[in-house]
Amino acid sequence: MRNVAKRYGGLVDPHSSLNFTFNGRSMGGHQGDTLASALLANGQKIVGRSFKYHRPRGIFSTGSEEPNALVQLRGGAYVEPNTRATIVELFNGLEATSQNHRGSLKFDLMAINDLLSPFLTAGFYYKTFMWPKAFWEKLYEPLIRASAGLGKLSMYPDPDCYDKGFLHCDLLVVGAGPAGLAAALAAGRSGVRTIIADEDFLLGGRLNFERMSVNRLHGHRWAADTVSELEQLDNVRIMKRTTIFGAFDHGIFGALERTTDHLVDAGGKPRQVLWRIYAKHSMICTGAIERGIAFPGNDRPNIMLAGAARGYLNRFGVVPGNPVTVFCNNDFGWRTAHDFEAAGLEVFCVIDTRTNSSVVAPGGVQVEYNGRIRSTSGRQAIKSIRLTNGITVSTGCLAVSGGWNPNVHLTCHKGNRPVWNRNIAAFVPGPGLDKGMVVAGAANGTFDLGGCLREGFVGGEAIAADLGLKTFSDSAPSAESESVEVSAFWYVSGVRGRAWLDLQNDVTTKDVEQACREGFSSVEHLKRYTTLGMATDQGKTSNALALGVMASITNSTMESTGTTVFRPPYNPVTIGAFAGRARGKSFKPVRQTPSHEWSKRNGAVFVEVGNWLRPQYYVQNGETHWRQSVDREVLGTRSSVGVCDVSTLGKIDIKGNDCKAFLNHIYANGFTTLAVNRVRYGLMLREDGIVYDDGTTARLGENHYVMTTTTANAALVFRQLEFARQCLWPELDVHLVSVTDAWAQYSISGPNSRALLVKLLDDSLDISNQTFPFMECRNVDICGGIEALLFRISFSGELAYEIAVPARFGNSMMEALIEAGREYDVVPYGTEALGVMRIEKGHVAGNEINGQTTAHNLGLARMLSRKKDFIGSVLSQRSAMIANDGLRLVGFKPVGLGETINAGAHLFDKESELSLEKSVGWISSAAYSPTFGHSIALGFLKCGDSRIGNKVIAADPVRNKSTQVQIVSPHFYDPDGERQRG
Repeated sequence: MRNVAKRYGGLVDPHSSLNFTFNGRSMGGHQGDTLASALLANGQKIVGRSFKYHRPRGIFSTGSEEPNALVQLRGGAYVEPNTRATIVELFNGLEATSQNHRGSLKFDLMAINDLLSPFLTAGFYYKTFMWPKAFWEKLYEPLIRASAGLGKLSMYPDPDCYDKGFLHCDLLVVGAGPAGLAAALAAGRSGVRTIIADEDFLLGGRLNFERMSVNRLHGHRWAADTVSELEQLDNVRIMKRTTIFGAFDHGIFGALERTTDHLVDAGGKPRQVLWRIYAKHSMICTGAIERGIAFPGNDRPNIMLAGAARGYLNRFGVVPGNPVTVFCNNDFGWRTAHDFEAAGLEVFCVIDTRTNSSVVAPGGVQVEYNGRIRSTSGRQAIKSIRLTNGITVSTGCLAVSGGWNPNVHLTCHKGNRPVWNRNIAAFVPGPGLDKGMVVAGAANGTFDLGGCLREGFVGGEAIAADLGLKTFSDSAPSAESESVEVSAFWYVSGVRGRAWLDLQNDVTTKDVEQACREGFSSVEHLKRYTTLGMATDQGKTSNALALGVMASITNSTMESTGTTVFRPPYNPVTIGAFAGRARGKSFKPVRQTPSHEWSKRNGAVFVEVGNWLRPQYYVQNGETHWRQSVDREVLGTRSSVGVCDVSTLGKIDIKGNDCKAFLNHIYANGFTTLAVNRVRYGLMLREDGIVYDDGTTARLGENHYVMTTTTANAALVFRQLEFARQCLWPELDVHLVSVTDAWAQYSISGPNSRALLVKLLDDSLDISNQTFPFMECRNVDICGGIEALLFRISFSGELAYEIAVPARFGNSMMEALIEAGREYDVVPYGTEALGVMRIEKGHVAGNEINGQTTAHNLGLARMLSRKKDFIGSVLSQRSAMIANDGLRLVGFKPVGLGETINAGAHLFDKESELSLEKSVGWISSAAYSPTFGHSIALGFLKCGDSRIGNKVIAADPVRNKSTQVQIVSPHFYDPDGERQRG
């Protein structure tokens, strides 16, 4: 391990020793370090390369605004690129490497781009890569793709685990700096359910970076005591290492908690947790971000923000360089000089762009008022600076402060635009913030410590009072007064050399000038033309600086220049966190039918149907091909009886005095005449007149109905019903409950279905055709007192029933049905046989109700009632929807009965050109029918209902096959319905 430089106090634990590597070199640090502070302590000046010109870059800041220190962590499949070293908590064994260079970090071969910079100015890609056109795919695009990006992915699946969660609170405090801690303290003491979140692992914000006092305690000591008090309050939740990355509708905030990134061993815990936080009130106490000043050569390593320089000294005990020179336009910069002097370090010079300052200079320090930096020197790190007055200053660190920008990002996510505040030379949150949101402290433009504490404390008390809670009479924490004067100064003009604005993307003041000359003076155009603020820091340190440059160039005010819109996320969010545990087999939930275990024991082959795992077919001894199993199940059902688990159908329980009127609005066909103990088939339309679901609704009582939907649309239909109930007809007395998971439901189909069912029904219930006809329903008892719902409906075209029992009896019900049917050679059948039989019968399913078909297309136009209003009634009558020459559902069979018809094939008239323009329809569903001994299909054909008996071509270019087919009725099996009504 390398010898670590001397520490000058700070808040790290000097007795701890942590080892880590950077580019393979062993280094050391202490508990409480960030990777950035440890690198500085080890004398590592260059940490990365800029994106475009590959210039050497050093650490610039202390937080998530860092544009330079992007590193790659860990190795193998765990590689994590583009991580800001300033927010990486140091731990033992951490592996970090620099990125965005060819060759070594010190000698980057891609640095040749810097020599080509005159040709790579703003917008060069828009101009250069347009001509000649043929070069794009063969030359330009490969070159751009090879050069694009910063870090590199491992190209392996992410082995880390991520999770998601939901939190609710009365008050969310974003930021645990002075204002945030004061707000949480006031609210927490009053009993407000409070969450306080901060992206740092040490709470206190600027109090940990400054040498200031609160309530006569060192600021960091007061912060630690306050955190300890908050930890003792049951109504307060403290979330360290948590970034609130977005503010959304209805008081919802997105948060990313880094739970184990700082641990050597995660111990099986998720690496990060994505939280959705619901807050009645929010206080944005996110502080402010310091900005730099643009001058020639301002991008060299060891040129950093003045607040960062004193932050590394005061919190981490690290000296970025010695001696230190300060360049500023405000009183905050002078504080850096005082802190370094107090630590016994050399401060060579303070260069202030103003003519004077109320702050007293440290003893013996040279002061240059009205100073400007003309140039800098030093390739690997800054060595000297030269002022416009000719003075040359040797320095090991240049601390720059151009003022502070309130962190307004979260206030903008709902559309609020920041406004310019001349007093602090920065944008602050605009009026009309989202309801329940309050901004306090530096985020609100209040930069003195005492003001931050007061705003936070008073804001917390006000929210407690608004919630009707008693507030305490404690006064706000007090702090020493400080000078916060600032004079807007953006860049040194009238000198030669490149002055950098966006350090990561290599955007300079000359790029802004060029964009302005070429007409891209709008802030949104400027951003896109120059790539300003489009780096990983999203312009946190460069945005306001560039706007100031633009305003100066155009002789405009900052008010008229404006600012770009800030959008979520505030900081980059790991894609794995958005996915959570929904990956691999857990990508979506797997739902099993109630008879799953029975099916697994009895040879079922399962298939995913939406989220459901359903039996596709059941394999018996001697069967070597799936078609053998399916054919057996179809023929066995049609000749005797078959049982199928249809529990996946959506089931919605509907009760209320106005159910009848409600259903009449929902369905296209009439439902006011549906009698008790009867079932009716219904059709639902979207508002545009397109069919989106069909199903049945049974009336079990005077004000009690049960609706059955297709498996695929169960959730969609329920959402639509709730929308209609709450928004369209809120005056109706209707109550909806999804009971899909509450009932196990089975279809018993075939000539012997009645005989099988009679054996299980209690009290010898008469289900003969006379007393229990087709489309009848009833509450019954089965298998010795088990409550059940019995429906006489058929999807197969056979005599059939559906029986529903409580889901806990589902597996036993399947066993009982199979046992009772043994004397009839009962067969369990799966989705394949179900599909074959529904095609034979001509029933439509998801392939036909695909979101682009109408009732007329489906041959169901008679179901569109003209006597009532229903959803979609008006638009379903548009001329194009009811045209006589439109598409109609028909059946098809191959002319050569041994040939196969494929679903998806397009239909063409004989002798027609086989091109999409000549297509007259398509095949929607196809299957081999063991009942008929050949392929059959359903499909849509133009004027199909008037072309029965004709022949067309079913062309399948994907499989390079064309089949001549005959147009027939879609009802292949028992077209008159005698079997299902018998």
